[in-house]
Amino acid sequence: MLQALYDFWTAAAGGSPLEWVAVLTGFACVWLAARESLWNFPVAIVSCALYVLVYYQAGLYSDGFLQILFILLSLYGWYQWLYGGRNETKLAVSRTRPTEWLGCLLFVASYTLGAGYYLQHHTDATTPHWDAITTAISLAAQYLLMRKRLENWWLWIVVDIMYVPLLWYKHLYPTSALYALYLGLAVYGYWEWRQAMRREQAALQPVA
Repeated sequence: MLQALYDFWTAAAGGSPLEWVAVLTGFACVWLAARESLWNFPVAIVSCALYVLVYYQAGLYSDGFLQILFILLSLYGWYQWLYGGRNETKLAVSRTRPTEWLGCLLFVASYTLGAGYYLQHHTDATTPHWDAITTAISLAAQYLLMRKRLENWWLWIVVDIMYVPLLWYKHLYPTSALYALYLGLAVYGYWEWRQAMRREQAALQPVA
């Protein structure tokens, strides 16, 4: 056990400075999102820009493309959190609608099959379908996050569990450790958002 921990920290310490900065900013943006802080979006933009380079160097092309999409979605989410509520007010936490679940399911299935096939036959990606499905679930989770849907954290929990072994396999040890921490943050984020939703709903109840 001690040897395994030693091997992990030795490998993690060998991560590039670029990856370590991406790791730290990535952790910060998820922590801020869990706390419902608007600052999660600008920090996420910085982290994603760094991860475009990290994933490209590792041959995770779909995940590199995902970071570009995250930058665009973060800009949109930033606006939504500020003005996406009623009468262009601050957006409140709410439940995911059935139509949104259906849309997410269809998107994840179609993207995984399409992007997985393309990566397998037209690139040198070593894990094409794993790369594709983690990208698809992450995009679905990010969409729900932008709309402040409580269940976005469920999807992040699923994808974090998938990313930890995938990134370890690709020798991105600091990032693999980061996703293990993300898993804990996703659980914390769900708890925080659920409490916030209950407080908001209680505030709307008429006083007897």
